[in-house]
Amino acid sequence: MSTPKASRPRRLRAVVGVLALALLSALLAEKVAVILNPEPAVGHWKSDEGQRRYTRAYDELMGTLPAPSATRDVTTSWGTIHVLRWDGSASGPPVVLLPGHSSGAPMWAENLPGWIGQRTVYALDPLGDAGLNSQRLPLRSVDDQASWIDETLRELGVSRAHVVGHSFGGATAAILALRRPDRVATLTLLEPVFAIRPVPASTFFWLTLTQLPVPRSWKDRAFAEVGGTTVAEVQQRTPMTEMIDAAAAHYATALPLPRTLSDDEWRSLRMPVRVDLGGKASLSGDGAADRIRALLPGASVVVWPDATHSLPMQEKDRLDLELLAFWAAHS
Repeated sequence: MSTPKASRPRRLRAVVGVLALALLSALLAEKVAVILNPEPAVGHWKSDEGQRRYTRAYDELMGTLPAPSATRDVTTSWGTIHVLRWDGSASGPPVVLLPGHSSGAPMWAENLPGWIGQRTVYALDPLGDAGLNSQRLPLRSVDDQASWIDETLRELGVSRAHVVGHSFGGATAAILALRRPDRVATLTLLEPVFAIRPVPASTFFWLTLTQLPVPRSWKDRAFAEVGGTTVAEVQQRTPMTEMIDAAAAHYATALPLPRTLSDDEWRSLRMPVRVDLGGKASLSGDGAADRIRALLPGASVVVWPDATHSLPMQEKDRLDLELLAFWAAHS
């Protein structure tokens, strides 16, 4: 199933390359870290100034949204999780949002205005990655990621939720659905990485270029190639790109690498599943749509022809409405 092109405000296009390269740079860094230091660590800021730079952009983005109904720091076995809640009028399970790499809850700033007031929404900062969390114990496997989310939901009094994950958050959401299916009313995966297929090999050529001492113009070209955008758009600056840049540069992530679910694991999922993929410069892997359609015939698989890895922002107008309808149909 494909959808026609949705509007893509120019000010959002700069996010595309930054988001994709932040993810891939982090994946490369984590692979190197595993080789050099196989003992898992906890995520932390490399400098106070880097944390302040990130927090300024985080707060600026949050200032564009209606104030949360509640903000809470939830204590779990793994550390303290920063959670934002907006109350909504619709009955049924709330929505839980898991963001992509090197961003945090404000990654959803473009989508939240379409959901706030409609359904109760929880936006979580991810443990082991940039955000306002404080990690205490290392995450030794992807199953540990499912555990900290499960504990957070329990402390929040949320028995079941419509779980939505983008990119790295999509990979985590898939593991949560696999390990704690009772928690997941519906599962929505927006451009998930690794969960369906490995990241396309061609992207690592451009990733390598960004790590070398080459002119900035070459690196901008690499950002554009991975993000499916232009160099001019990559060079634009917004609070979102500033936040992601600060996180990628100044936060030492400590996340287990996502893994690809087996055929049997995908078939075991019984909750309604929706998968949204970019038709241009997708990082969900070659043949991701075909694989989900074959393994989960009842799933809704949507390929957005003009979208890239930054699909939630690029296609927000149509996507926000479609997800509201999806949640309502399964509440």
